[in-house]
Amino acid sequence: MVIPSTTLNNGIEMPLLGTGSYAPRQSDEVQPAIEWALEAGCRLIDTAASYGNEREVAEAIRSSGIPRSDIFITTKLWNEDQGHNRTLRAFNRSLERLGIDVVDLYLVHWPIKEHRHETWKVLEKIYTDGRARAIGLSNHYPAHINEILTEARIIPAISQFEFSPYSYLPEVLDYCRQKNIQSQGYAPLVRGQKQNDPRLVALAEKYGKSTYQLLIRWSLQHGVVTIPRSVKRERIRENFDVLDFVISEEDMALMNTFYDNTRIASDPREID
Repeated sequence: MVIPSTTLNNGIEMPLLGTGSYAPRQSDEVQPAIEWALEAGCRLIDTAASYGNEREVAEAIRSSGIPRSDIFITTKLWNEDQGHNRTLRAFNRSLERLGIDVVDLYLVHWPIKEHRHETWKVLEKIYTDGRARAIGLSNHYPAHINEILTEARIIPAISQFEFSPYSYLPEVLDYCRQKNIQSQGYAPLVRGQKQNDPRLVALAEKYGKSTYQLLIRWSLQHGVVTIPRSVKRERIRENFDVLDFVISEEDMALMNTFYDNTRIASDPREID
């Protein structure tokens, strides 16, 4: 299986489908889940300092035998580590835990107003020093990005946010397209909260797929880099078995109407 990729605004290639890695701290589920995802064809792994599992992700990659150059690794800067010196220290710690010299993508995890510009300037330095192949933002909506862009020298390559039909904000996708920023969506499966939605169940039956597969495919067809997460081997395989069907335009439009602002994380629109 070859997963399609997208070209970011700095010319690097990023897989359109990958895996998240969030799991409870001290969990022994992360390493096998990442190994199973790699086995299923995954080449994009999303982690974060705040998840407490960068070492487990690194060990899974090492044990897979897959060359480092074939795997796209994302990690993120936590809120308490923002600001000039703290950002640099946090970035170095992430690289050490991941066992790498260069990360493929480094994201600011959440918008923190008092450090917004200072933190982005540090990410720009990390990028220009060649220690991150791309830099971007997580949980930043257009108002936050616009503020950063007033002083930024480098446009973010990625804007990562929660993305499912139930949190679908077309104006956010439109904004990212206009700014030439690639959208990336996390929690496409809404942590199972909508798996029994009768509308979703009916569509899944129509396509002979699971509701989870339908949600992933919907996200991909919006051109959004998608990172479903699971710690179950069969579910992980299912998450990557979504490239053999296409949701019709009519059904995509129908799913676009499912919005009810169901989220598994805080709504960034509430953050100044």
